[in-house]
Formats: sequence, C-alpha cells, structure tokens
Amino acid sequence: MRTVELLLDEAAELEVREAWRRLADAGLPSQARHRSPTNSPHLTLAACPELTAPIRWELAEAAAALPLPVRFTGVVRFERPTSVLAWALHLDSVLADLHRRVWEAVASDTPPAALNPFHQPARWSPHITLGRTRRAGVFTGRRVLDLLPAPPLSVRLVTLRSYDTETGALEVLQPRL
Repeated sequence: MRTVELLLDEAAELEVREAWRRLADAGLPSQARHRSPTNSPHLTLAACPELTAPIRWELAEAAAALPLPVRFTGVVRFERPTSVLAWALHLDSVLADLHRRVWEAVASDTPPAALNPFHQPARWSPHITLGRTRRAGVFTGRRVLDLLPAPPLSVRLVTLRSYDTETGALEVLQPRL
C-alpha cells in the first residue's frame, strides 16, 4: 500500500516529537516508539495500492499548492478499531481543496474497494497522530491532556510524500515545473 502524506515544517515537527516524547516517558503509547527512520509527524491524505502514472501526474499538480499554512485546533481521540490520540487540524477551504484533489487523483485510478473510507472527503478528519494502540480507552482522562504541550500556533505543511508500507521506501512527490 502507498500512502500520500503531508509533512510539517521543521519547528512544528519538533513540537510533535516533544509530545511523542512526553507520552513515551509517561509509559503511554506514543509514535516515538516507532524507531524507523521513516517515522515522521505527518498528515495522511489517502492510500492506494500503487501510484500509477495518472495518479502521479495529479499529485504533482496538487504539490504545487505547498507550503500550506494550517492551524491546530486541539486534542482529538479516535476509537476505530485502534485508540488514537492526535492533534486535530482546522479543515479550512484550502486544506479541504488540497485533500479533495489528492483523493480524486487516487480514486480515479484505484478500485473503490482498495480505498480507505476514512480518507473520503466527507469522512476525513485531518490530524497528526501522537499515539496509537489496540487497547481501547487508553487515552481517556485528564492525565493524558496534562502531559501534552500545547500544539504550535503556526504550522506549515511543506512536503508531499508517499510511503510504501511493504518496502518501507519513501518518495517525495515534487510539483511539476
């Protein structure tokens, strides 16, 4: 499977990594525990079995919108089927448009059954994952919120990339010049 993701600017990435560290230091599930060199704070836009030539063409067009300023809105929790703790991003019209363009590119050349329904524009919740686990309810309670630093006020989404879940390879998806 190939993900399509946006990376944060360097300052925001450091803030997310600090939140990861605090969770890990408290013995809670944290993305800091993923020691892979490919593990970076990111915003997942879509996933598909492969990046075909038509998908790549459209993603290059979408990448031209970067960098994109965004803002965090606070902490969010998901229970589906894993427990996830994340910082939510405000879904303004510019981010929504970029996500829609990526979704349409991926969906145009991918069988519908191979697409993640949580990435559909009507269901997508933009967030940066801080921690994840298969144990339900781990991130409830005030203690977890008290551990986290405040999310950064100023954030830019700067790079469009793809991650291959089978090979572990990363690919930066450059805009066409």
